[in-house]
Amino acid sequence: MHPQQTNTASAVPPQRPSRRDAAASAPVEDYPLLVRFAYLVLPSAAGRGRRVLAAHALVQRVLAPSGSGEHPARGTRDGGGREGLPAGGAGRGRAAGLPRARQPEAGGADPEAGGAHPGPGGAHPGPGYAGARERLLRHALRTPRFGTRPPWLLPRIWGLRVLPHPGGCAELALDQRLAALSPQGRAACVLRGLDGLDDAGAHRVLAAAGAGDPAAALAEADGVPLREYGPELFRSPEFDACSLRVRPPDLARRRRRLRTGAAALAAAAVCGLLLGPPGSGGTAGGGASGAAVDPARLVRAAPAAWETAARRDFSVWPARGALVEDTALLRRALQAWASPGEQVTVSAAPGTASGPPSGPARLLFAGEVGRARVVLLHDGLRAVRYSEPLRETSGAPALDFARTDAADAVSAAALVVGRAGGRVRYLTAPWVREVSAGDLLAPGAPDRALVRDASGVTAPLRGAARGRGCSAWPVLAVRDAEGGRRLLTDLGELTPARLTFGPPDAPADATGPEAGDLWARTACALPGLRAHGVREVNAWAYARQRLPEANGTATWLCTRAETWRGDGVRVSARFQAPGTRTGVPAAVVAEAEDSPACGARTPRVLAGVMWRSRAGQWYALAAGGGPFRSVALSGGVRGEGPGPVLAVRAPEGVRAEPNGVLADGTRVGALR
Repeated sequence: MHPQQTNTASAVPPQRPSRRDAAASAPVEDYPLLVRFAYLVLPSAAGRGRRVLAAHALVQRVLAPSGSGEHPARGTRDGGGREGLPAGGAGRGRAAGLPRARQPEAGGADPEAGGAHPGPGGAHPGPGYAGARERLLRHALRTPRFGTRPPWLLPRIWGLRVLPHPGGCAELALDQRLAALSPQGRAACVLRGLDGLDDAGAHRVLAAAGAGDPAAALAEADGVPLREYGPELFRSPEFDACSLRVRPPDLARRRRRLRTGAAALAAAAVCGLLLGPPGSGGTAGGGASGAAVDPARLVRAAPAAWETAARRDFSVWPARGALVEDTALLRRALQAWASPGEQVTVSAAPGTASGPPSGPARLLFAGEVGRARVVLLHDGLRAVRYSEPLRETSGAPALDFARTDAADAVSAAALVVGRAGGRVRYLTAPWVREVSAGDLLAPGAPDRALVRDASGVTAPLRGAARGRGCSAWPVLAVRDAEGGRRLLTDLGELTPARLTFGPPDAPADATGPEAGDLWARTACALPGLRAHGVREVNAWAYARQRLPEANGTATWLCTRAETWRGDGVRVSARFQAPGTRTGVPAAVVAEAEDSPACGARTPRVLAGVMWRSRAGQWYALAAGGGPFRSVALSGGVRGEGPGPVLAVRAPEGVRAEPNGVLADGTRVGALR
């Protein structure tokens, strides 16, 4: 327990590498970053598997020796205007040179690397990165359909498919935004987001790579704001084409092809006739695999089943939407679920399996939402969303999975049916009578009515900000037959999270002035829970403490995020100093994962913080929530009081450890 401090470390400039060392190390140092760059710039229409292979093929072509891809006399120009030869080794008859490495500027990125951010592993780009990136862009812009070339022109692993690790909805949204850009606009966006270049630097790189209109490319890239899609998304494992999953291809299709070929050869040998594919066992409609992709076997609840059901959850949602009878669309959705090909982008919430269903799935929705056709399915444990663009050229189909086991009437009140342009649309449960839009940062403002269509799909609701600013936090307010107002918020997944308020052994819906004031000072901490499989977040003001020297009253908070999968629960204790403006989240003083604290099983929490008064005096503060008989401090500061709060004068920079004694005499420590 100590105050926040800022430490400044002086960087020692690395030794300047020789040209020979740089040429030898450039492919090793920069290959993963270059492949990630190529993967992001290449078009996504060909599918993730072929896009991975195309990215490796393009980078290997760029890093090849001069005799196999680049003319040795032409070279490239680095950021400082000097001429260098292609990286990747020596050409015939002479050594292949590299631009001379320069010393990094203090406190900034290496100028030779074009201002690139450190890679996912923390390593900065090598001295040859800028030149290799320029050549890579030149090839990618010259052949914008590189990723769609025939498979036999790309690296290949026979009998296996390689795919990047699946990411969350944020990565999927970024990939879809990039897919909608032109090759030059995509390159400009990646230069900004991945390499951290400003407009001037990106303009220079695009011009050097032969882009026709760099200014227009930068203007087009403005449609992907970095405050919403930050650099951390560009460095996500979703776009790491060097860290891959290995999966088998479509085994059923391969078996059918083998059987077809064998039958054709046998028939030709026997009677000289060319026969088509055999009809028994080879079609998609036979056996268990056929049942998984047969729209006729989809389960559909009766329209009024939810009214008499003993339990209200996704199992009693009726099939809604204008396309519930579109057999071709439903078959495509089921085929993508049973065996997603390279063209389908798959994302799953943590702890959610992405395999096919064990039996017939339940149809919840099929219809057009925005610029996509969407199908929502449910198999008892998972909700699945299949979406495909209305135009085939505007992107690839996507498949999203989220756990929904043990859902109740509130957690099954809505699903995210569409997300585009920073706005979210929900499909609400049939028992939801009224929906409205609220703002957690404006607790006194009335909700805004939200229109729904005949299928229960809401009008677009603005999503929560992803950038550093936090000026609003939109929530969906739903009311059912009982009249209760429940708050749901989008955390980047298929299932919205429910927001509650109060003691962990008796939480209630976040309604009323006290709950509104508490969530107004807690909402801006919610981005840390994105794409974590969160089912419910409870906020509890467990103590209020009058501060020494008449400095006002502080509030101690505890937030607990429960997940659908059970593990991965996140607990944090927070300290809200008096006078903190709305929108500034309370300071985190302790946090833990998979801790029972602040939950229904252990409805208590203890934490401490070092605090300085307006007069400049430091104090060690501690507060407990629950049946604390006394609270004490040990370590650099010692003190004890009857609890549940304690304040002890302390010198600056010391560490103090809070502990407490419960009413039954049990001694407990602080949250950690």
